Amino acid sequence: MGDMANNSVAYSGVKNAVKEANHGDFGVTLAELRSLMELRATDALHKIQECYGDVHGICTKLKTSPNEGLSGNPADIERREAVFGKNFIPPKKPKTFLQLVWEALQDVTLIILEIAAVVSLGLSFYQPPGGNESLCGSVNVGEEEEESEAGWIEGAAILLSVVCVVLVTAFNDWSKEKQFRGLQSRIEQEQKFTVIRGGQVIQIPVADIIVGDIAQVKYGDLLPADGVLIQGNDLKIDESSLTGESDHVKKSLDRDPMLLSGTHVMEGSGRMVVTAVGVNSQTGIIFTLLGAGGDEEEKEKEKEKKDKKSRRNNLKALGREG
Repeated sequence: MGDMANNSVAYSGVKNAVKEANHGDFGVTLAELRSLMELRATDALHKIQECYGDVHGICTKLKTSPNEGLSGNPADIERREAVFGKNFIPPKKPKTFLQLVWEALQDVTLIILEIAAVVSLGLSFYQPPGGNESLCGSVNVGEEEEESEAGWIEGAAILLSVVCVVLVTAFNDWSKEKQFRGLQSRIEQEQKFTVIRGGQVIQIPVADIIVGDIAQVKYGDLLPADGVLIQGNDLKIDESSLTGESDHVKKSLDRDPMLLSGTHVMEGSGRMVVTAVGVNSQTGIIFTLLGAGGDEEEKEKEKEKKDKKSRRNNLKALGREG
């Protein structure tokens, strides 16, 4: 009986250790927050009431204050980033120069020119049998030999022009994509958002926003992360970028408190607790489905595999001890 009790205590300790590793000693998991943010309106309200009581219950589980916000302690920020991720969506891998060359070669006009060049080159080197014997006596054999020797120039000129067009097109596309990515990264670095940390209202770069932050939203803002409304004043959101609906959606604590990244604040103001950032936000999930953030998803899967493996090893070790 004593051995069974010890094994039970040890098993419980392993489960708690695994649970702490996944939660980061927070009262809610990343998967639970992601599933919560997929709900809308009354479904979301029922889920919040059932699992957390109210939005303040979410704040309690995330260890943040609705009024004071996070402490801003670097260790706490680092821990939250490790558990819930950073507010960064890895861009889609840029196309290589060879891929751009291949795409340029798919142009119909260039394909026709390539075929014409190959046919021209083939005919220039083709010598029909007995061709010289059938020539009329008035034809100068030397002149014809010169023409046949120079016949390949036409086909080669067509091929050379195709190569020049393809290289110029591919280089232009490559330089434009490089400029666009540089501009996009500069905009992301310069964009800031208002949050409450340590009881003070401050502006931080969008990439520094973490789960548990209390963010202030106002007219004209583009929401950088998913969150749940804590307090709102006639808040209306344009969610057409996600849902395609042009009507503005009114947000309130008793109607629809879910605020989604990538949407615009069209009226009013309010405060929200950030519940999902980066690839775990609704915008991040869409970008991932479209091909961006693939590396991040692979890292998450590898991390899950490692966690499962460590769990199995712990359980095996427990079984040997028993």
